[in-house]
Amino acid sequence: MAWSRVLGAVALVGASLVALPVSAGAVDTRPTAVVSLGDSAMSGEGAGSYEPGTEGENGNWCHRSTRSMIHQTRLAEHTVNLACSGADSANVSLADTTHYTEGSQAKRLVDVARRYRVTTVLVQVGANDDPRFADTVVDCVAAWVNPFGPACRSKLATEWPARLAAMAPKVETALRDVRSAMGQAGYAPASYSLVLTSYASPVTEKMDKLLHGPQGCPVRLPDAEYGRTVAVPQLSEALRGVAARTGVKFLDFSRATEGREACAKGGNPAGEWQRRLTVDPYALVHGGLDAIGIHLAQQSFHPNAEAHAQLGRCVTEFVRGGADTARCLAGPDGELHAVA
Repeated sequence: MAWSRVLGAVALVGASLVALPVSAGAVDTRPTAVVSLGDSAMSGEGAGSYEPGTEGENGNWCHRSTRSMIHQTRLAEHTVNLACSGADSANVSLADTTHYTEGSQAKRLVDVARRYRVTTVLVQVGANDDPRFADTVVDCVAAWVNPFGPACRSKLATEWPARLAAMAPKVETALRDVRSAMGQAGYAPASYSLVLTSYASPVTEKMDKLLHGPQGCPVRLPDAEYGRTVAVPQLSEALRGVAARTGVKFLDFSRATEGREACAKGGNPAGEWQRRLTVDPYALVHGGLDAIGIHLAQQSFHPNAEAHAQLGRCVTEFVRGGADTARCLAGPDGELHAVA
């Protein structure tokens, strides 16, 4: 009887030690890492230089770029990108889901957090939930193609607040699951930074009034203005509320590419931080016939490599600064800074 209790206690202690990354009181010698989870804006879609196996091969269109913002941070010895284009909150959470052949990002985070000493987890998600950001952009392009039809903002203005309200609890669940995943790997909440970011506006109304369509931004100017000045800021505020309710840090990207959105520079895209409408015929090389359709233009209206370098810089500044919330804004030097 006594021996069975002793053996049972030993088994429980052993199980606990397996769950912890290091023994109590020991020096954690694992290399440090920062990890990103989320969708295309975080994976680096639009920045090019995609990791092998994520550019359409065998149905994986995650488009994880070696130039993504997480790889531009200066916060740890290693950077790990788990984000995937098109992911929604369920794909980030601990739910049993599969997206572009990949499972739960939070579940994979557990393994990463056991292998490294994770100091920061960066999450950007929500746009592919009820806001349906990509579909909304497609609707606005369709409205431009048909000048006699209604503006896309007409319908969007009546639906947008409800979409954001429906999105919020899903992102909250994903963030709580990220906390749970880190807990499974042996981390206390105070031992790392968990940061939620919002999104930058891809287009602006400050484009060439006549040529912006042929230049790669087939969106009506009033629709672009609504998106930049109303829809994107409201999405950011909804995510700010999510961060406050879940007790995580928040970094506002809504004005990060201001003045450098797609087509903001007119006929020459140099200096812009958002891709214009981009049709990539090389997608057929990697994805074959599966690329026909949306995947050919999948990289459109996403931050480019230059933007990711600046966003990574801002993330680094924000985390090092220790504030709970800030905005990424361009300073007099033309670079992004975290402004509390």
